[in-house]
Amino acid sequence: MSVLRQNKTWEISESENDSDAEKVIDLAPDEKLDDSNRGACEVDCKDASETSSQTSRLSAPPPSGTRTPSPAKKRRSKEEIEADRERAKQRREDREKQREAKAKQKEERRQEIQRRKQAAETLKSLKPENCLKCLTVCIDPVLLQHEGADILLDTLCELDWRYRVDGQQIPHSITWTRELLQQVEAGQGLVEEEHVLQVLTLTDLLDVLISVKKMLDNEEDELEGGVLLRPLLECLNRDAKKEVTLLVMDSQAEFWSKAFVGYGLGETLQSIGVKYMDMEEGVANHVCAVTKALSKRPFKLLTDQVELPFCVDGSWASGVRVEKDGSGLKQVWSRQIQQLNRVSPAVAAAVTEAYPSPQLLLQAYQSLELEVMRKGLLAPLTVKTEDKERRVGPDISSRVYRCFTAQNPQLVLD
Repeated sequence: MSVLRQNKTWEISESENDSDAEKVIDLAPDEKLDDSNRGACEVDCKDASETSSQTSRLSAPPPSGTRTPSPAKKRRSKEEIEADRERAKQRREDREKQREAKAKQKEERRQEIQRRKQAAETLKSLKPENCLKCLTVCIDPVLLQHEGADILLDTLCELDWRYRVDGQQIPHSITWTRELLQQVEAGQGLVEEEHVLQVLTLTDLLDVLISVKKMLDNEEDELEGGVLLRPLLECLNRDAKKEVTLLVMDSQAEFWSKAFVGYGLGETLQSIGVKYMDMEEGVANHVCAVTKALSKRPFKLLTDQVELPFCVDGSWASGVRVEKDGSGLKQVWSRQIQQLNRVSPAVAAAVTEAYPSPQLLLQAYQSLELEVMRKGLLAPLTVKTEDKERRVGPDISSRVYRCFTAQNPQLVLD
């Protein structure tokens, strides 16, 4: 009986995908397989195949890198694509509008800051101490030949005021020019003041008076007056706003004025407004007085035109009508609070809502022991406006407290 020698060997591949075992059968070279042995061999091979199949089922799962195919996406319709495009376009337009609105607000804030800065600079330049630096006293060279001219020049130098010696349209005159800093770039930075001061001797005055008297008596044409009167009349005809003052230099001017009255020139003196000055100091003092008055004029004109900041807009000056039943008192109380600087109607409404009368507010102050508590009594009150809410704040609360409780009438509230 022949012996079948069979070697069974399984090799497990390192790859997880190659999990099948290999069976190797070695036969002796001098041995042959008969039918029975061949059947046994087939059975063994079948067992080996089943074992290999079980090994494959017990193999490791596929690697993590292997992706499971996703289901196919649903295709969008043309209407959905168009709607998405419209929404994206609308979002872009909204963002563009927001950028434009922010840029506009930024530009408005910049312009407002620039406007306030210019207004502050203008207000600062109009103050008398700054206006003096912009004024220049223009002196006719003829006046330097008179006695006491050195006193005038020395006085201007001591005060550190600007002056220049230059020929004038009106002989023997002193004029003033003002430098406008805001209009220098436009070529209009220098303007001439309306006031003109003409300094005359008694001889010059007599010539002017005779010419004026002839004109009043219709004995002489207006434009054919004396040497001093003609330029004066021409200047007044060109600019009716000019204010001309005649100064007469002589120690005995009052004596000569009486003499002029005796010669029938008294009315003429009154009609042209003649003032008598001592040459030594009178002219210098008068020039200084006129210069100071001119330096104060711009600021005075500004304060006359601009409303005071603590006044309430509208017809508040006429008062609020208070009926016999007391209606209107709350409005009076609100207007009284609004007279304080930076107290808006909304802030006043918040205060009067919490304390409907001044007496109730004073009682609330008296009920508090500490000074700091009294000053901050109104701070937490809510101020309602159209777009937001805020608090009264400690600053306004403190000023209202000082206003109604201070005993010093000279106390500055702000």
